[in-house]
Amino acid sequence: MEKVKTFEDLWIWQQARILVKDIYADFGRGRTGCQDFGFKSQIQKAGISIMNNIAEGFERNSNNEFARFLDISKGSCGEVRSMYYPAEDLKYVTRHIALERREKVKQLSAGIASLASHLRKKIE
Repeated sequence: MEKVKTFEDLWIWQQARILVKDIYADFGRGRTGCQDFGFKSQIQKAGISIMNNIAEGFERNSNNEFARFLDISKGSCGEVRSMYYPAEDLKYVTRHIALERREKVKQLSAGIASLASHLRKKIE
């Protein structure tokens, strides 16, 4: 296993990047939810928050700080997952897409939690 040198090497960051692309596609031009500017803005910000907090925490060069930023990132995962329920209910996305996104975010959240736990063990 290669040593992680940059945040871009992290599977969780890579998955967060894909999620952001998916979110923007789900609420892009011509999509039902794209006219609900408040909703669209909130879910996009939450998705980007996942990715950016992973990156920012990594760049802090401290396991303690990184774990703290991962906690914030994990919280944003919950926000995105939660927002796909009203997106489905309001028919902004299909049930299939909503289920797929929620599952992807659950897996990402578990990966973030696992890394945070690993970092905290190194602190002790």
